[in-house]
Amino acid sequence: MAEPAAHDIREGLPVAPTIDLALEAIAAPTEHPAISRRVVLITLLSTIIGVTAALVAKGFLHLIDFVTNLVYHGRLSLAAAAPTIEHLGAWSILIPVAGALIVGLIARYGSAAIRGHGIPEVMEKILYDRSRIGPKLIFLKPLSAAIAIGTGGPFGAEGPIIATGGAFGSLVGQLVRVTADERKTLLAAGAAAGMAATFGSPISAVLLAMELLLFEYRPRSIIPVVFATVAATAVRIALVGHEPMFAMPDLATPSGEALVVYVLLGTVIGVISVFVSRLVYAIEDAFERLPIHWMWWPALGAIVVGAVGLIDPRTLGVGYDNIMAILSGTITGQALLVFIVLKLISWTIYLGSGTSGGTLAPLFTIGGGLGAFLGGTIAAIAPGLGVDVRIAALVGMAAIFAGASHALLASIVFAFEITRQSSGVLPLLGGCGSAYLVSLLMARNSIMTEKLARRGTKVRTEYSVDYLTQVSVREAATREVVWLDAGRTLGDVRTWLASPSTAPSHQGFPVLDDDRHLLGVVTLRDLLDRAKPDQMKVREAIKRPPVVVYEDCSLREAADLMIYQEVGRLPVVSREEPRRMLGIISRSDLLAAHASRLDATFTPESGRFRGVRT
Repeated sequence: MAEPAAHDIREGLPVAPTIDLALEAIAAPTEHPAISRRVVLITLLSTIIGVTAALVAKGFLHLIDFVTNLVYHGRLSLAAAAPTIEHLGAWSILIPVAGALIVGLIARYGSAAIRGHGIPEVMEKILYDRSRIGPKLIFLKPLSAAIAIGTGGPFGAEGPIIATGGAFGSLVGQLVRVTADERKTLLAAGAAAGMAATFGSPISAVLLAMELLLFEYRPRSIIPVVFATVAATAVRIALVGHEPMFAMPDLATPSGEALVVYVLLGTVIGVISVFVSRLVYAIEDAFERLPIHWMWWPALGAIVVGAVGLIDPRTLGVGYDNIMAILSGTITGQALLVFIVLKLISWTIYLGSGTSGGTLAPLFTIGGGLGAFLGGTIAAIAPGLGVDVRIAALVGMAAIFAGASHALLASIVFAFEITRQSSGVLPLLGGCGSAYLVSLLMARNSIMTEKLARRGTKVRTEYSVDYLTQVSVREAATREVVWLDAGRTLGDVRTWLASPSTAPSHQGFPVLDDDRHLLGVVTLRDLLDRAKPDQMKVREAIKRPPVVVYEDCSLREAADLMIYQEVGRLPVVSREEPRRMLGIISRSDLLAAHASRLDATFTPESGRFRGVRT
């Protein structure tokens, strides 16, 4: 028998005239469509979740109004109401403190998961807990948030609604038999539906789910989320109408000079967004150092909320009317600047204390106010530039969210959907783009991912096509293959392996019969196993049918097959002749395939691959 050697096994091999029954045992990748019929089921569930989330959102807003009416006006009513303190005077400071004490008790004895912004906690469940959220959160999160906001907390309702919708989607995914990926989709569908129902912004809700929750762009996850937001928005239209949440008079098309100003404005707002994000976490760190239990922290933060509320009651509560006033230009000048500073102080301290509240509406208020103030100042100094204070406010509102959250597309589309001002789209693109650029240069993490980063998880919100899906097995396979004759004895092979001059470094060897047809693969451990006698034939040492990969498969399919089948190498075959081996692909080949990707991304300035390429 000839010594095993390296051969280009594509050349000169006979084609098998028939395929024996053992061929049925070959394991190989199968074709996977972009979606399967299960997507229809997940979409149906997501639609139901969307309707439910919209009803929950409406009920949550009524609950906030109920608490506000009760504690600030002394009446039982679900009518929309804002906190008023004229008749209460200095005693009004106790209302936020009382609400904070209740929230602290709910967090400690109900669920500590109610604490925080809402979206980061949902992201954490997706990354760490296979998208499983405890059912208690469906009730405790909106209850605690309604108490915190209704008693004057300077938060928006959207963060808790997004968290509650996500919790409901997760619960459905736990009650119905689905995969972890499908449960993530249901969670994202509930979260997006909550946002769409709050603002009437289905497109930006889908984009927010893509940029912050799904960590992917795939039809099987996007389609259910789309239908959930459509259902939620339809319910919102039936309940409150189809008018935009922040209706504005028609805006004029900006001039080229004004557009440059809006881009520069976005740059400034981007810098401020990084400062705001760092301020929130700096305050959280300060509370962490307090020598008292975290249950009492919200009460300390609420003292600041009440004190600031005495100075300017507009800082209390949800404050959507403040956003409307800023966008319409009814708050201007020094009064606007003072209001922004007070809102920032109240919101960051109360949020940093660990209470239950969101980030979107406060960021919109602060960013919109800054945009209006800066835009108004520029318009007064250089009226010839044609800067519109209302567009500047719109750009500031979206830019601060783009910079703080790193959700660029959601920020741009959101500002358009809530105002439906097409003349603002181009300024929004430029302003949000510059804010996003600056914030990425200044901060590795966003206000949403910083908490996760501090717990040791690096969350990258950038998406690209998996490189291994772009490279075929044909391109990366090794053609010079060391194989073993099926009829050779183990003793003969062991002698060959013991020779330093001829022994290869491989850990596995394809086994071919006399017709050079693939029978299987044996590992080095199998060959050296002393429990097997020297007289045993190599074919008898094969433990399992061959696991092969087709040459037109991608390296991603090959890698997945290696994992599922628990093998480190795969013979490469054609679909037409699956017993005729054309090469072999190993784990080291998969790693080596990344060399061209590194070449394409390496820059001398980055230094990331220093020592690899010069």
